[in-house]
Amino acid sequence: MSFLVKCPNCGERDAYEFRFGGEYHKRPSPAAPDNEWVDYVFNRTNMNGLQKEWCYHREGCGKWFVAERDTTSNIVKATYWTGDLNQ
Repeated sequence: MSFLVKCPNCGERDAYEFRFGGEYHKRPSPAAPDNEWVDYVFNRTNMNGLQKEWCYHREGCGKWFVAERDTTSNIVKATYWTGDLNQ
């Protein structure tokens, strides 16, 4: 069984086409205090279960998107553009 990821632009592809960019966090505003930027850059939840992560389709469309991956099973449950996030 191969590990597939569904790019919102290109459809299902082999996971080796992608680069994972770590946990998704909402980016602070440029005027945010230093402690918000420190938290954004350095702190990670590292949770066990479903988490949102950055994903880059390096061997395809070259776009970044968000993937919801279960860290216990490594199964990608959903993928979408950042504009589609409900925050």
